[in-house]
Amino acid sequence: MTEKGRLFLCATPIGNLKDITLRVLETLNNVDLIACEDTRQTLKLLNHFEIKKPVTSYFEHNKQFKGEEIIEELLAGKDVALVSDAGMPGVSDPGYELVVECIKKGIEVTALPGPVAAITGLVLSGLDTRRFCFEGFIPRTKKDKRQFFQNLINEERTIVFYESPHRLLETLEVIREVWGGKRRIAVCRELTKMFEEVKRGTVDEVLNYFREQKIKGEFTLIIEGAQPVKVERGLDWARNRVKELIEEGLTNKEAVKLAAKEADISKRELYEEIMIKKDNHE
Repeated sequence: MTEKGRLFLCATPIGNLKDITLRVLETLNNVDLIACEDTRQTLKLLNHFEIKKPVTSYFEHNKQFKGEEIIEELLAGKDVALVSDAGMPGVSDPGYELVVECIKKGIEVTALPGPVAAITGLVLSGLDTRRFCFEGFIPRTKKDKRQFFQNLINEERTIVFYESPHRLLETLEVIREVWGGKRRIAVCRELTKMFEEVKRGTVDEVLNYFREQKIKGEFTLIIEGAQPVKVERGLDWARNRVKELIEEGLTNKEAVKLAAKEADISKRELYEEIMIKKDNHE
């Protein structure tokens, strides 16, 4: 029985060719086939590093039949490298579907880490990196953009998007329309390239800046999340909470202390309120 090949997910530079890893170069030199988004783009990379291997296209509009062909090659024992035009394959491209099929067929998949625009932009943004979400490419039409941002209006994590240059201004305008102009944002352009730029500020400030610029390059947008919604809990809530806690076995003192903390009110104020109600009932 023929031993199955392996699929290598190879991260490629997002701009600066020096960012390619030695491991990726070694793998591209050793595999039997390289699958890529755009053969013209990938051939530039391969020629630069003097790598001569068979190349086949694999992108959104041919993924079904090309995916089947790649799986057949892997089942026949050939090793295949999957690359995108830039960054890690499988992020905002059909690479993940090929991974799913490989897993179903028992084909080994391994990832060779490297540049990713979303993470590069995030760490440059100056915004909170502890909790974040990646939303990929923003919808094209204004109507869909509004709905897209409306759905994320209460998202508290830092949010990362990709956007094309000719839609950037409209996207910033929709963000201001739906979320307001005061949220902090970082717009990263041409990451790792000669004209790399990171513009930081409020949505209003960044929108005004790009209105005055000639917009070129690929963009990564990083926006701070929404402020947590503070739940208002007054004395009535705290008084009922004290009753619940006492029923659960806490002492009066413990129940008042915990309920006051949960309601973010004064312990003394809550105690006095309970005593007043008690005296009125007596």
